[in-house]
Amino acid sequence: MRNGDEVDEESTRRVVIYTDGACSGNPGPGGWGVWLRYGEHEKEMYGSEKQTTNNRMELMAAIRALESLKKPLPVLVHTDSSYVRNGITSWVENWKRRGWRTADKKPVKNVDLWQRLDEVASRYDVEWRWVRGHSGDEGNERADKLAQRGRDEAAGR
Repeated sequence: MRNGDEVDEESTRRVVIYTDGACSGNPGPGGWGVWLRYGEHEKEMYGSEKQTTNNRMELMAAIRALESLKKPLPVLVHTDSSYVRNGITSWVENWKRRGWRTADKKPVKNVDLWQRLDEVASRYDVEWRWVRGHSGDEGNERADKLAQRGRDEAAGR
């Protein structure tokens, strides 16, 4: 919550999600983090992979957040990844039309995760909002710390 017991109005109408990914090296050990809020309820999640990329961890955060939802409520997803936001709001429809190929006919990178995100996002009314990373946004900072925890576990720290 923002101010003690005060519940912000945004999180009473829809699930508010913050996602982030982290990677040491690219590829290297990586982690993803998620902070979800709905009314007075909050949930934190994180995970990791020993050998991955930052983009894959950004995608995994969004996927795992949406997969964790139990009711078909409206959702607001905050991400500091232009790759995720632009991909799911602009690029994915063209990729599907082209058989998961880019405009220059190359296979879409991370197609397995894009297909998974597209499928799970289709179950919800999702608004995708980009937020500047490391700018003091409470939700982004929390998701970042969770992603770092996952990355550090993957790296054996």
